Amino acid sequence: MALDTTIIENKIGEKFGDSAFNFRMEHDIFTFEATPATIKAVIHFMKEDDTLRFNFLTDLCGVHYPDNNKDTQFAVVYHLHNWIDNVRVRVKTFLNGAKPEVDSVVDIFASANWMERETYDFYGIVFKGHPNLKRILNDEGMTSFPMRKEFPMEDSGRTDKDDRFFGRTPNNYEPNK
Repeated sequence: MALDTTIIENKIGEKFGDSAFNFRMEHDIFTFEATPATIKAVIHFMKEDDTLRFNFLTDLCGVHYPDNNKDTQFAVVYHLHNWIDNVRVRVKTFLNGAKPEVDSVVDIFASANWMERETYDFYGIVFKGHPNLKRILNDEGMTSFPMRKEFPMEDSGRTDKDDRFFGRTPNNYEPNK
């Protein structure tokens, strides 16, 4: 019997109740959310359950939603793959913007090690229990997290560029007709 999304939803729902919610298809991949307090247990259950068998962590990444309320300003997104039934699932957990932290899953999937470090490096999300949580790509002396959307993308004082060449035209500029 193929692993259907209703089976996944029912098993997760039975085990975690209201801590796992918002089950849906999103861009052709089954997606749901879990609370930060239970996300590690959810992922562990999905890997170890004899029916679900999500035995591979394809990706783990962070997202910054600066316009959300403080309790949901950051998200950690986990992509899991069941190789046996060839099923993929996306699991999200939303974190508090003032203190974005969640339990590490390195002890469940060793491949999460560098993914969690990269997410910390760029978003400042702390993975509690990570064996070596430090910057992986950026300079260790950096005090900011460059993928947060609170920083401007460009230096507004630059004079060495003409916005017309970047697809941005001033209101008073009319391209040749």
